Amino acid sequence: MSEQSRRRPPKPYRRPKKDPVRILAFEALRAVDERDAYANLVLPPLLKKAREKEGFDGRDAALATELVYGTLRRQGTYDAIIAACIDRPLREVDPPVLDVLALGAHQLLGTRIPTHAAVSASVELARVVLGDGRAKFVNAVLRKIARQDLDAWLEQVAPPYDEDAEDHLAVVHSHPRWVVSALWDALGGGRAGIEDLLEADNERPEVTLVARPGRSTTGELLEVLGDEAALPGRWSPYAVRLSEGGEPGAIDAVREGRAGVQDEGSQLVALALANAPLDGPDARWLDGCAGPGGKAALLGALAAGRGATLLASEKQPHRARLVDRALTGNPGPYQVIAADGTRPPWRPGSFDRALVDVPCSGLGALRRRPESRWRRRPEDLEGFGPLQRGLLTEALKAVRVGGVVGYATCSPHLAETRVVVDDVLKRHGGAELIDARPLMPGVPALGDGPDVQLWPHLHGTDAMYLAVLRRTA
Repeated sequence: MSEQSRRRPPKPYRRPKKDPVRILAFEALRAVDERDAYANLVLPPLLKKAREKEGFDGRDAALATELVYGTLRRQGTYDAIIAACIDRPLREVDPPVLDVLALGAHQLLGTRIPTHAAVSASVELARVVLGDGRAKFVNAVLRKIARQDLDAWLEQVAPPYDEDAEDHLAVVHSHPRWVVSALWDALGGGRAGIEDLLEADNERPEVTLVARPGRSTTGELLEVLGDEAALPGRWSPYAVRLSEGGEPGAIDAVREGRAGVQDEGSQLVALALANAPLDGPDARWLDGCAGPGGKAALLGALAAGRGATLLASEKQPHRARLVDRALTGNPGPYQVIAADGTRPPWRPGSFDRALVDVPCSGLGALRRRPESRWRRRPEDLEGFGPLQRGLLTEALKAVRVGGVVGYATCSPHLAETRVVVDDVLKRHGGAELIDARPLMPGVPALGDGPDVQLWPHLHGTDAMYLAVLRRTA
């Protein structure tokens, strides 16, 4: 060591810079990981608190939202890249460290943030939430990641498509392999279609409003929002699409319950049931799985317009309260009860129309809940199957002869859609499928029928499934 270096004083310790946006994003990811929370439930209160205490503006909120959702959507891809940059199994890295690394990887590979800024901001975050020692590890890994762009990394970490198509798609598009396989089976076709679907799952979904009939109109919403902030829906006559960054809670009609936030696919399902042809009376409607209330509110408004009454049933009391809140102010009569649809309190044959949007894996809403793709397992479907069959069976009993039932899921998985319907039809015997495609007029690419399947990449909606059955005996 030279005399000059021996005399050089040590650098003074510099406190890490606290970046409120990235700290918030890290806290949201930890809540998702530690508490199995959903980002769409965790993030809004964090952002509200940050606006009040940290002075967050719209740009801060938009960046925090992109960091959280972008990291969750691309988690599988980033895990593969991080694994290629460390000398130990990924499972041996502490989860908080992985969250910081994934946030950094997303800034480097999935945003336009400059490389130096992405690395330095991530290292500063690591110093704040992990300590200086582990921040050095984060710095070293992120500098390795920064040497290549995303395409080069995918070329390195994803197996060739010709050798293992499903594993290739799983890594490139950040879905578990079993989900890729299930979606491909449901979609059919070749490589282009499944890639378009997986890409759509990784895009930020539009926020769509529903103007509840008799209480508000799309014209009112469009006039209030203006041409730059909103567009009419693609398929539903009651839908309005918000431009990026639109705040539904700031709209009077939404605050007052005259309009709501509801995916256009969900609206189409409710409208299809309401449009199904019916002989005889049309006075009693049932929503047998009503929570949290979006479809019930639309059905209640449509029923009121025809002089019909809606009974909205939800097993969980806290979700039944959400349904009641959604229906408050409905222009016609309705009732909300907490009841188990597999052991219903109503008499058989009591209703003319019934909808059961059954609990399911949620694979059709991966755009909105990207973390769910990493939580679900193939064996989960075994638990949903008996419940789905039981709810559909009881719904068929609930309607009179000639009445109609809509069976809906927010999953395209065949084990939750056609397999359930076919099984119940074979066992029940007194029902038939009717063609649901004419019940969604103007909507293209609904499949061969008689059931319909909506897709994010084809329709811009969640992957909602609907079968409409008529009771015949």
